[in-house]
Amino acid sequence: MSLKDKNVVVTGGSRGLGLGLVEALVAHGARVTVVARGAEALEAVSTRLGVATISADVTDEAAAHRILGKVRPDILALNAGATPRMGRFDQLSWEDFSVPWETDVKAGLYWLQAALNLPLKPGSRVLVGSSGAAVTGSQMSGGYGGSKRMLWFMAKYANGVSVEKKLGIRFQAIVPRQMILGTGTGDAAAKAYADSMGITPEQFVARFGAPMPPRAFGDRVVSVLEDPQYSEGVVFGLNGDAGVTVMEGATA
Repeated sequence: MSLKDKNVVVTGGSRGLGLGLVEALVAHGARVTVVARGAEALEAVSTRLGVATISADVTDEAAAHRILGKVRPDILALNAGATPRMGRFDQLSWEDFSVPWETDVKAGLYWLQAALNLPLKPGSRVLVGSSGAAVTGSQMSGGYGGSKRMLWFMAKYANGVSVEKKLGIRFQAIVPRQMILGTGTGDAAAKAYADSMGITPEQFVARFGAPMPPRAFGDRVVSVLEDPQYSEGVVFGLNGDAGVTVMEGATA
């Protein structure tokens, strides 16, 4: 599928992995709307890349319905999320532990429900940002790994609803399989683990193999969208060495 003139909404697209995805989408001719909270970052990405921007809290249920109803995207990329509070498991409060559930999962629920209930038009694609922590856990980041696994599950649940209601919308989970410096979560996690081991963050992330900076991540997501071999899969792993791998194929 060519992205030329496709209408795309990216939440959390003003920094980190989301910004890398926006850069790749623009380079492939997509018409992008970035949704984020920070006005300064939104202005910067709009000026540099010529994208439309909307300032909103992704955990605002009404905003999810309003924005999708107004823009009616062909592709929705749910990338926004909170940086988890890092710490040893026995020292985290519930408030620390639940940050990604109160942001990432809550936002995922509202935007996925909005996509299903509007609904988006048949043939639409919805990408749900997950994490390698959803596979193996992440003991220094509290509830983060569980929250990202929940988003993975939610993409599958949404596919089930789409099939049942004959909506023709495909929901797919994107799973970066390595920590990525230059992102809020990647920087915080790499520092926490590196400090506990007495090494530098750069030394720690080198254990994951070839780096995958935000723009390279964006290029891999674009390949998921454009390459027909990925049109029906449900969960895709992304990393610097292997590129894109299908972790779960279509179930319906």
